[in-house]
Amino acid sequence: MLPVKKFTDFIEQNNLFTQGSKILAAVSGGMDSVIMVHLLKSAGFNFGIAHCNFQLRDDESTGDEQFCYQLAQQLDVPFHNISFDTLAYAADEKVSTQMAARTLRYQWFEQVRQQADYSIIALAHHQNDAIETILLNLTRGTGIAGLHGILPKNGLLVRPLLFLTRDEILTLVNRLQLPYREDSSNASVKYARNKIRLEVIPALKQLNPGLEKTFDNNLKHFRELELLLNERVDKLKQQLFVAHANEIRVPLEDLRVLKPQHLLLFNLLQDFGVNDTLIDDLISSLNKHSGRVFETTGFKLILDRTHLIITPKKNEKQPETLIALHDRHVDYGHYKLAILHDESPLIVKNNPMAVSTDADLLIYPLTLRPWKTGDHFTPLGMKGRKKVSDFFIDQKVPLHLKDEIPLIVNGNGDIVWVGGYRLNDQYKVTANTKKVTIFELANLNI
Repeated sequence: MLPVKKFTDFIEQNNLFTQGSKILAAVSGGMDSVIMVHLLKSAGFNFGIAHCNFQLRDDESTGDEQFCYQLAQQLDVPFHNISFDTLAYAADEKVSTQMAARTLRYQWFEQVRQQADYSIIALAHHQNDAIETILLNLTRGTGIAGLHGILPKNGLLVRPLLFLTRDEILTLVNRLQLPYREDSSNASVKYARNKIRLEVIPALKQLNPGLEKTFDNNLKHFRELELLLNERVDKLKQQLFVAHANEIRVPLEDLRVLKPQHLLLFNLLQDFGVNDTLIDDLISSLNKHSGRVFETTGFKLILDRTHLIITPKKNEKQPETLIALHDRHVDYGHYKLAILHDESPLIVKNNPMAVSTDADLLIYPLTLRPWKTGDHFTPLGMKGRKKVSDFFIDQKVPLHLKDEIPLIVNGNGDIVWVGGYRLNDQYKVTANTKKVTIFELANLNI
């Protein structure tokens, strides 16, 4: 007999679905998915069968599709099927055949789920699949999340067979004489998962005949440890992460005292694309390399003097923008520059985002641009010239913000104003000034 009670108990214990759920069962035709749909039928669940033909094994693939259609008819449930040109997709996307098949099937399962109003997608993974996944993850390198194996529930994907081993499933199909399809590619050790299934696990079972039970217990411990870690990390994020405009700031003094440092830092920053090597480099720099920048695919992590600053990576610097004599407003990145011409020598005070200049010294068109290596000017109140890069250091401008600061450049090449920071002393309003031009910046991100 089918273990229907154990099946329904596992579903209930893991809150996979209810008697009222409409379930889309992914069926390849192999013994695992055959047992799953017979259990679903015997337990009285409302379900349909979904089958993908990846066209990778010629007549075998066609036979699998026909078998699954007949199985759906036998069980009197809806049948959904599709054929993919998997090899062409893999070539177009430059991914492996296995990755292509995985992407195609999960995308299609979700489409069918939505179109036919299924509430959940059931997959026929069992305990041995979970063991294989852990061993694969350990071989390739993994964090603690890779040790929990295959979860019974992940969003709308459920795996109601995780209470059974492969040997138990084989015993069931043989005892009940249930027909199923055998995938010939399962016998090839050219695939890493097959090599683990056919060579590694049998060797481990010689050391521990109860391997599946041992791993099942280990998985429970790993999942509980992961829950504890995630809870700690969530609390740390609430305490340490401070959102500021389009960036996140984390106090360095708090990162220096984290224990265990590598584990917590990795999990705190994993959403920003970090890897173990980056975390090692970051830890070694926490006490000595202010200004160092770490880059991931989509983010920059900057070690400022007191904070780790995390900001989205920008594709390029803001392009130069010309300012004509008649312009009154100019847009520049997330800034808006207002320009006012006045016949009186008015001096703007107590507003770092606005500045008065001697209008007669300006040569149009002016240029609004980011700083460049070698730029220099004479900061207001000083006599000698100073490199803009050194000025930024003196002003403690965070490294990632330097490229965003707009410079107004005169027609003769002089930097008139480092926007929001300092006027060039040579362009200040004096007793001889007859008229002024006032520039005011507005940061649209604030």
